Amino acid sequence: MKLDILAFAAHPDDAELSCAGTLLSHIAQGKKVGIVDLTRGELGTRGTPEIRSQESEAATKIMGIHVRENLGMADGFFENDKPHRLKVIQAIRKYQPEIVLMNAISDRHSDHGRGSVLVSESCFLSGLKMIETVGENSEKQAAWRPKNVYHYIQDRRHTPDFVVDISAHWEKKTEAIRAFSSQFFDPNNAEPNTYISSPEFMKFLEARARDFGHLIGVEFGEGFTVERNVGVKNLFDLV
Repeated sequence: MKLDILAFAAHPDDAELSCAGTLLSHIAQGKKVGIVDLTRGELGTRGTPEIRSQESEAATKIMGIHVRENLGMADGFFENDKPHRLKVIQAIRKYQPEIVLMNAISDRHSDHGRGSVLVSESCFLSGLKMIETVGENSEKQAAWRPKNVYHYIQDRRHTPDFVVDISAHWEKKTEAIRAFSSQFFDPNNAEPNTYISSPEFMKFLEARARDFGHLIGVEFGEGFTVERNVGVKNLFDLV
């Protein structure tokens, strides 16, 4: 399936936390949207890879994501090297997205920044025809380079280069986040508390979304940074 937007995430739930509203907005506009998780999040303090896989499926259904897959890289230990780049290139060529969204350029979790660089460099390399990859049916894949790549903002605050209005999709975004019940606040969960499992973390997410929304005069927003300047053909496209 050819996609309009493909979001890469170092861990299951990264996309839900950081760009679910944007994905939901574009799905509502009729765009084809997918998510590729790099790892299974197996180093997480709470839950198991199997539980997180089930939660990921639930969140995918809530958002109406068209395709989702997991590349099975090692949580905490994947590298930006040739074998890992080729895995990402295969996914890019498989779905041929016009736009790729990826992890923050730097963040509290080292996987986020490393995953960001891995995907960004793979997006460029994917456009080189001399790099050969094969698809699931052993057919040779055509070179493909996304038109645009953007980094969503995660835990650490970066100044956004642009903000997407997600006000109409905030409730559905939070529903998708709560699908990962092993990771976030649940008073009935007896597993060890973590930075993201406290009720304060959910309050932070709302405050961050309100802050970004405030920057563009709406209720809720998601911020992104760019690798090159954003151009427009029509000033009326800007809000």
